[in-house]
Amino acid sequence: MRLRIQRTTWPRPALLLTDTPRPDCRTCDGNGGIEHPHGHPETGEYDGSDWEPCHCWNEDRRWTLLPLPRLPRRWRRAHRDPWANGYSDEPPF
Repeated sequence: MRLRIQRTTWPRPALLLTDTPRPDCRTCDGNGGIEHPHGHPETGEYDGSDWEPCHCWNEDRRWTLLPLPRLPRRWRRAHRDPWANGYSDEPPF
């Protein structure tokens, strides 16, 4: 079992300890599963894909290490990042 720390925001902000796939797995090449793309039967266009998880990884293995506090709405609005939308009306100097 290879563990890593991950941050999540749902259902509430927390730090999680999660399992990762084996990087030397011959079945999935370390991706954790195999993707099976589907084509539309009439047009042949891409119609989605199915994901088959590999035996080397269990994506349901996760443990909450530390619940993180939620920021008050007032603070989130007051300290909003001006570059969050990709632009800003502030001069660059």
